[in-house]
This record gives sequence, structure tokens and C-alpha cells, in this order.
Amino acid sequence: MSPVTIIDSNYVSVPETAAPPPEPIKLTALEARWVVFPVLQHVLLYVGADMPPFDAVLQSLLSSLSATLGSFAPLAGKLVYLEETGDVAVSCSASDGVRFVVAESDADIRHLAGDEEHDLHLLERLVPVVDMGVLPTPVLAVQATRFEGGVAVGLTVHHAVVDGRSLWTFVKAWATACRGETPAETPCFDRSLVKLPGGEDLARNVLRKFAPNLPVTAPPAWFEEERTRFTRRTFTLDERDIQRLKQHIVRLGASPLLRPPSTFAAVAALAWTCFIRCKPFASDDDVLLFFFTDVRDRLDPPVEAGYMGVCLWPCFVNLPARELRGEFALAAAASAVREEVRKMREVPLATWGFLTSWWAGRPTDCLMNMSGSPRFRAYEDADFRWGKPRRTEPIRMNHDGQIALMGAGDGHGVQASVSLLQPAQMDLFKSHFLELLS
Repeated sequence: MSPVTIIDSNYVSVPETAAPPPEPIKLTALEARWVVFPVLQHVLLYVGADMPPFDAVLQSLLSSLSATLGSFAPLAGKLVYLEETGDVAVSCSASDGVRFVVAESDADIRHLAGDEEHDLHLLERLVPVVDMGVLPTPVLAVQATRFEGGVAVGLTVHHAVVDGRSLWTFVKAWATACRGETPAETPCFDRSLVKLPGGEDLARNVLRKFAPNLPVTAPPAWFEEERTRFTRRTFTLDERDIQRLKQHIVRLGASPLLRPPSTFAAVAALAWTCFIRCKPFASDDDVLLFFFTDVRDRLDPPVEAGYMGVCLWPCFVNLPARELRGEFALAAAASAVREEVRKMREVPLATWGFLTSWWAGRPTDCLMNMSGSPRFRAYEDADFRWGKPRRTEPIRMNHDGQIALMGAGDGHGVQASVSLLQPAQMDLFKSHFLELLS
């Protein structure tokens, strides 16, 4: 394993002209459940002979991050426990800042950026380590790592403060500032815009359910131990693959699929089918697909596009394993995903007390977890003036059978990062993936 050496660590402050929020920003019920599963991490790998010198890259990143924090000041704050009320909130002050780690490595970044199978131990060392097991804890930290012929930019952010959409909103604003341009959107951190039945009481109920030992927020030990043993690979579907997949699903389907499924539903169906076929489930076993869907437009009133927070709703799809192994598996899976999203969008807001019990009784050994979205334009949004990243990967994948999606580097396809515990099962997953796409 090639070493990564830390050579510097400082803090990037919010500009003096940007006043931090006067009061702590209390988490909503949609955010509270993430207090004990806090770590969201991504790494961006930039490779090329025309890359600027590392010192110039570093100076550009530092100055543009400071400028960006003028609009994103809460990301420089800390997540704190307000014992007197039982709330968890983002607290900001003029003395806060984002820790910026500088590192170097002698690893081959071209190999790292181009390999289908992940060098997970190396990738994990390209994002800053932040202990989020006890509050208060930082919201955001950044790391820049110098390679021969490239640079890695890694981010660690608290998932109770931002979801994937918010993270890429921030990265896009930072990259835009680094290019010397003005970001198109003004971010909004106003949690009062998120109207939920029960309001702050519901948020406290969720906290008591998921984080009963506040200010301690550490996840269970098994959660961390299993994650370190994953086999990880990245698969990419180009635009032609996606269109062919959708058309194939329509040909297989009955009346529920007279029109092509969404890209998400089509890719979810493909991944779920491959997952079931590489696992030793009995035909009668009920198997689950779990994913979150963005509900910004489901709130009443809807929150604006620039909202910086977590607005995710859990969805569960359940089918017998035999239906995902038969001739019509892709159509059955896509139809089930579409139906779950339809039902979610018809759930009255008054029933959202479900937030306190959404995982109760759900099995984990028959479950595939899908995170991210094909709509995340990670490659286009992360052009810091030296081109799109050669590769970007989520680092924190916490489940056997987790699939993380984002838009692919070509701007039209989908990238799927897959984690499994057994290498032999990963080989089977790839075999079925290629077969179903052919």
C-alpha cells in the first residue's frame, strides 16, 4: 500500500464580511436520523500533464474556499447538542473555520483513477479524518493530496447537515469561484422552510429514537468493522446502454411499463437483479431494495432549489427472489420501484410520524441499499479550472450490497459504485451486469 503523508493542516475561515447566523440552526426531523450515521465522503481525482503546479492548485483551492464560505458559513460551523432543549443544531461563530489538510503520496494516480476495482485503503486516506462520534463535531473538512501528475481533493461532511444534492451544490459553487466566476445560486440554510407535522417535537422524537445517548453519536462497532472488508468496483453505463436498457424493460413489461422507466428505476432494476443473482437466496425469500428519494418538492410549500439541508425520504421495495431471477426480472423490478415512488408521493404529510420507526423490523441480510442519484452531475460540477475530474468516488459505503449512483464522466451516462463483502460475488455481479446489458 502506497503511503499518504500529511504535510500540513490549517483552517480556512469565513470572510469577515460574512456574518454567521445569529442563532444555532436546529436540525429538522429529516436530518435528525443522520446524527448517528454521520459521515459523507467523496474524493475527486484530477490527472493530466497540463495540471498546474501543486502550489498553484493549493492556493486556488484555499482562496476560493474562503470566498465560497461567505455564502456557506454554516459549513464552517460545528454540530452541537443543546442539552437544555434536546435539540441538535449547527452552531456558527466568527472563530469557526474548515480544516484544510495538505498531503502527498507516491501512488500512481492514473492507475487509481482508471482501475475498475477500488484500492479502498488508499482512497480512504485521500479524505480527511474527522471524529464525528461525539458532539460537538465539525461539519466539513477538506484534504488536497499531491501526486506525481495529479491531485486528489477529498471532502468529509456531516450527513445530518447536507445530503448528496446539497454536497454537490457546495462543490459546484466552490469550483465556480475557483474559476473566477460568480455562482448562479444563493444557498439557503433556513430550516423554518421545512414544514413537517410536529415540527421541532418530531425532530426531538427522531433524535431520541436514533441517538439516545447524546452527545455520544458513534454508530455500532459492527457498522465500522464490516465496512473495512468490502470489495468495491465501479461500473459505467453510457447513454446508449441506458436507452437500450429502458427499451428492453418496456419490451419485457406488461401494462405498468408501457412507457420507459426513469433512468433511476432502470438502473435500480439492473443493479437489484444482479445483486439477487449473485447471492444465495432461496426462491421464496423476500428481498428488499432500499433507497432514499428527494422530497424537496413534496414539502408544503416546496423548498427552493438552493436549499442546503437533508430532504430525503426512505423507500422500501419488496419482491420474492424468484421474480428477480426469471425472464421478466428487469421489468418486475423497474415496475416495483416505480410503484414505490408513486406511493411515496401520495403519502399525506400528516403520516410523516413514520420517521421515528421507518427501519423497525426490516431485515438487513436480504437487502440492497441504493444511494446517490444519476442527477448528481459530479464531474461537470467539480471543474476547478483544470478540467473535470478523471474520477470521483464515494468513500463511505457502509453496507454489503450498497450501490452508489452519480452521473458519469461523459455527461450523459450513469456511474454505479458497488460494494460487496465477497470477491466471488462481485465477479458474479459483473458477469450478470454485462449479460443483462448485452
